[in-house]
Amino acid sequence: MYQYWKKKSQEEINNTIFKALKANINYEEQVIIGLPASFLDEKVFNQDASFLKEAPFISTLAQNPNHIGCHTLGKSEPFFAGTQKIEQELIEICAVDILKGEAQQQDGYVASGGTEANIQAIWVYRNYFKNKFKASLNEICILCSADSHYSMNKAGNLLCIDVENVGVSKEGRSISTASIELAVNQAKKKGKKYFIVVCNMMTTMFGSVDDVDLYVDVLGASGCEFMIHVDGAYGGFYYPFSEKNNKLTFQNKNISSFTLDAHKMAQAPYGTGIFIIRKGLIQHTNTQEASYVEGEDFTLIGSRSGANAVAVWMILSKNGPFGWQEKIFILQKRASWMCEQLDSLNIEFYRHPFSNIITIKKEFVTDEIATKFGLVPDNHHKPNWFKIVIMEHVTIEKLMLLLEDLKAN
Repeated sequence: MYQYWKKKSQEEINNTIFKALKANINYEEQVIIGLPASFLDEKVFNQDASFLKEAPFISTLAQNPNHIGCHTLGKSEPFFAGTQKIEQELIEICAVDILKGEAQQQDGYVASGGTEANIQAIWVYRNYFKNKFKASLNEICILCSADSHYSMNKAGNLLCIDVENVGVSKEGRSISTASIELAVNQAKKKGKKYFIVVCNMMTTMFGSVDDVDLYVDVLGASGCEFMIHVDGAYGGFYYPFSEKNNKLTFQNKNISSFTLDAHKMAQAPYGTGIFIIRKGLIQHTNTQEASYVEGEDFTLIGSRSGANAVAVWMILSKNGPFGWQEKIFILQKRASWMCEQLDSLNIEFYRHPFSNIITIKKEFVTDEIATKFGLVPDNHHKPNWFKIVIMEHVTIEKLMLLLEDLKAN
């Protein structure tokens, strides 16, 4: 059932990572004098600490491998081949075992976060339209829902292309055929012919999921060229396990790329966003001027820590696919329990049925409650909603404390 994702013991994890580190360069034992790099500064970070022998992630941090470039295609810097192999396996776990792609048919890398991964996707498609259709910047448009992450606006600003927002229903937070048609027609009036669609797999604020078929139907009928990227920065490690009939996978031929963020639901260190794209597309962001880099560079970030890839691989390997399913199952049950309690108090909220985010209407939350429980608003200047995120540490005992205050409000 799972091709790459296997549950491993701590001993197996340690052995794999320390073997990988031995396959990387060793600045002390080898005569390496051409790289502007070394281990972490030993005057500050003790390389001889005995605990490092049982701490594979900290050991990787200390040895400081640079995973510059993209290691799923062509050549890469040979100095860090050991930990690059772990990143390659991580990309296959995500692309094949989570997102249902075919083996060895996706490229990808561990980015600094979901923002970078989304910008990377939009950069690829902007250049794809320019290279294949000779499109001008004024003819290219980012199309995404009004609830999409702000990284789409950041991408539009950086890449000099416009963003057209698709309206969402106020209560259901969903896009519709009519709202997409309205946005596409408005864009076409502005001269847009090429659309970079960003489809949400659980939005940051509401946990809502876009119906990708609506985008395909409307844009297919419009006669415009389009490419679809799925922003699963929040939902990538959650939604594929909570929704059995998930249409947001590589099995959907209309979808070309995904963003996932391991530093959210996977509880990895910050700096562990993941970008995955079908073969043959990331070449549109090849920076050939990076000629001193073996294999050149296709990524936005350039140099990046190999320790981040190791961290995510460790987390997935320790849990295994069935342990991960159980984790999401528990969070789903906890979220459903919380919704039942809110219903009993006649408190109005939104929750996508396969999400662990519950967003409560502002009129039911005082400023004191929001501050006390760290509830996040949709807008700090004029909030309309406050959200609860059911993470592993958000136990029923903690939720009860919130419910007591809401009831007393």
